[in-house]
Amino acid sequence: QVQLVESGGGLVQAGESLRLSCAASGRTFGSDVLGWFRQAPGKEREFVAAIRWSDGSTAYANSVQGRFIIDRDMSNNTLYLKMDSLKPEDTAVYLCAASQRIHIVIPLTTRRQELYDYWGQGTQVTVSS
Repeated sequence: QVQLVESGGGLVQAGESLRLSCAASGRTFGSDVLGWFRQAPGKEREFVAAIRWSDGSTAYANSVQGRFIIDRDMSNNTLYLKMDSLKPEDTAVYLCAASQRIHIVIPLTTRRQELYDYWGQGTQVTVSS
């Protein structure tokens, strides 16, 4: 059974940084694509970033491009999201997800939530102004 457990969220001021972690177990990801999504209060869940596990190819939402970096540690099956220059509008619950059906990073595909098979419970990120 695949489990994804996020950590690293918290309360920071605008301009500061955070690094989120997602510890994965129960599956060898191979060429699967893993991603980060976020959901702010009263808003729909939205795509943040995705990475192909095998070669590290990535895709980002326009809103985070240049500020966030998605990465993975294959030795300990952990996904990361490094977030710099945080803004109040980045405030949300951040969730990691894994897809068995996406095996190549194509932005229009990797942002489709319905293609992700496994989800974590999320970690709260709050950015104060």
